[in-house]
Amino acid sequence: MAESSIEPVLAARKDNFLYLKHNLNARAINSLRGELDSVDYDVNTPIRNMQSAINRSDQFDAELLGG
Repeated sequence: MAESSIEPVLAARKDNFLYLKHNLNARAINSLRGELDSVDYDVNTPIRNMQSAINRSDQFDAELLGG
């Protein structure tokens, strides 16, 4: 008798647990996406600045060499 009455409770608890687990995973993934965007910006900005400086340096060298 006790086993048959506890089975629906365990099933509901398992469903709730899975819902919470997936919900927390989705939040964690969204948080990581935001962090990735921030890191991507932090890395790409200096790379763009460096490439711009290289291009200006190449242009200056070409002008000095009569190009």
